[in-house]
Amino acid sequence: MSAAKITFELDLIQTTAAALAVLFLGYLLNRLIPPLRNYNIPEPVVGGIAFATASSILYSQLGVEITFDMTLKTPLMLIFFTTVGLGASLKLLARGGPKVLLFLAVATVFLFLQNGTSLLMAWAADVHPLQGLITGSITLSGGHGTGVTYADMFANINNLQGAMELSMASATFGLVLGGLIGGPVAKRLVDRYKLEPSDPPEVQTEGVTYSLEDIDRITPRHMMETLLIITACMTGGGLIFNLLRSHGLTLPAFVCTLFLGVIVTNVFELTRVYTINKETVDQWGTIGLSVFLAKALMSLKLWELLNLALSMLMILVVQTVLLCLFAYFVTFRVMGKDYDAAVIAGGHCGFGMGATPTAVANMEALVSRYGASPQAFLVVPMVGAFFIDITNALVLQLFLAFVQ
Repeated sequence: MSAAKITFELDLIQTTAAALAVLFLGYLLNRLIPPLRNYNIPEPVVGGIAFATASSILYSQLGVEITFDMTLKTPLMLIFFTTVGLGASLKLLARGGPKVLLFLAVATVFLFLQNGTSLLMAWAADVHPLQGLITGSITLSGGHGTGVTYADMFANINNLQGAMELSMASATFGLVLGGLIGGPVAKRLVDRYKLEPSDPPEVQTEGVTYSLEDIDRITPRHMMETLLIITACMTGGGLIFNLLRSHGLTLPAFVCTLFLGVIVTNVFELTRVYTINKETVDQWGTIGLSVFLAKALMSLKLWELLNLALSMLMILVVQTVLLCLFAYFVTFRVMGKDYDAAVIAGGHCGFGMGATPTAVANMEALVSRYGASPQAFLVVPMVGAFFIDITNALVLQLFLAFVQ
């Protein structure tokens, strides 16, 4: 006789409190467990996985499930991507523009390897090729959202059974591993080649860096002014998103807010009507990213990974090793074999297996230890947040045409 299921539903405030507790759990675990700190595993990833593991044990052993109110999850993600746009001045764009195209080419090559590997292993294991593709760029580079879209299509059009469960389990696996492998890969590169940031050193504090020449300081007024700009970009981005969708063009909502942020910061820079306080932009971005990731990871249903057959699990393990090797030997070298390239390689591990916020969390953990990398924080989010979705869709169409 199975035990009765018990569900605890947390409201908005309780969910936010839990996310903050999970975040600080990550800080505590990183402080107490040296390997986590030494290999630059992001605190939201550590705390989120620890909580998700504990909740999965409660679910499997006692039938206790915790549900959350995720109303703030999307706004927090939009805050983060807006701050990415607000940090992209014309000077940075001029410096990083060619690197964006180069990294897009590198990431696109990996999409072919990712899908080719999943198909070859699926055929070797006598698994349906569409199931193999699900464990490729559909869920790994694409994430949960892309996974849901293709799983629904495979189930309705191709009558593929268990597509949704496999997609969610594969995307969850990728999100977890993407946050774990980026730090060690980049650390190995930094240590082996004795890499250092090219920018002048900064005085660092926990969570934010201050330039020695920057006279601005964080004040309540600066925080509120910056929040006004961020929410205005989010509002305008939402209007642009709805307008584009009404004309048949659907983009991720955060792309609209990101590019609006780029426009706003450069208009202010050119007209000099207002100077955006970049310290507060960094603070709001860190807050949005950290709490968003804590919410996303603490709500993972890790028991869904039990739905993975051994053959599917083996494909995902091989995909993880493949990305580590590709980031280490290809991404790093093509992007310049310098400190920025090492940080970009760590970021590639994040969105090549999980999502762009995971990639940025990987890079945040790296720069907080080794020093700033403005180029990496321009290149990786630009590719991971927008361009890779376009190339991924095109690459997937080629593979789908091949297997169908």
